[in-house]
Amino acid sequence: MDYATLVGIGLALLAILGGQLLEGGHVSSILQPTAALIVLGGTVGAVAVQFPAATLWRAVRELRRAFRPDPLPFARLLERVVVLAGKARREGLVAIERDVAALDDPFLRRALELAVDGTESKALRNALELELSRVEEEGEEPALVLEAAGGYSPTIGILGAVLGLIHVMENLSDPSKLGSGIAVAFVATVYGVGSANLLFLPLAGKLKARHRQSILAMEMITEGAVAIAEGQNPRIIERTLSAYVDPRRLAKGARAQRSSFARATSPARVRP
Repeated sequence: MDYATLVGIGLALLAILGGQLLEGGHVSSILQPTAALIVLGGTVGAVAVQFPAATLWRAVRELRRAFRPDPLPFARLLERVVVLAGKARREGLVAIERDVAALDDPFLRRALELAVDGTESKALRNALELELSRVEEEGEEPALVLEAAGGYSPTIGILGAVLGLIHVMENLSDPSKLGSGIAVAFVATVYGVGSANLLFLPLAGKLKARHRQSILAMEMITEGAVAIAEGQNPRIIERTLSAYVDPRRLAKGARAQRSSFARATSPARVRP
């Protein structure tokens, strides 16, 4: 779980509601289901007009990535590539076939399967870069959906406020209801601006960051798979791919300890 996302949302809500209470207001005064219906329903409708259904469903599925921890331990990925490169250099590409089949990263598995099959390095790079380009383009769509929602919701909030004021104007004959009616009308603006700046836009930014990490990992895998296919020295591969890794993460990961994957694929434990 990415606690930064949860803590950030919770802290923002706590600050706003706490400020409301400190000013002598009541939380119940901003809990208006009608305003929520106008803003959220109108925002979802506007986004549905802009994007196809498949993109909307994908955005909903990808939203969970904002609440998950970083799934890409670059140091461990670097170690896996270097270990497999060393084994392939010592025993040949066919020797890592079983290890490749057991990999949990689908892109890394496909890349190394192509290398094991004897694909020429240039053709291998072209195939992987083509897939990378497709993933890079498709992966931006969920963030674009949330950004669009963040753009629509404040305007729809203003629309809800105007509708509320119209209702207030229709009841000018009862002055005792004017104050509460106007307050309720502006709650829609609070919902629109709040949902945009506390939810939609921050979550879009988090998904963009996750997507950039995924693309960076795929670029790292591409370079590693091509280097293995070319039979490059594992030390050269490690030094080259280290450019993709945060030095602090590398120090805590690959250089600090030997992972279970490395132990499992060491020559002493490989079964004939």
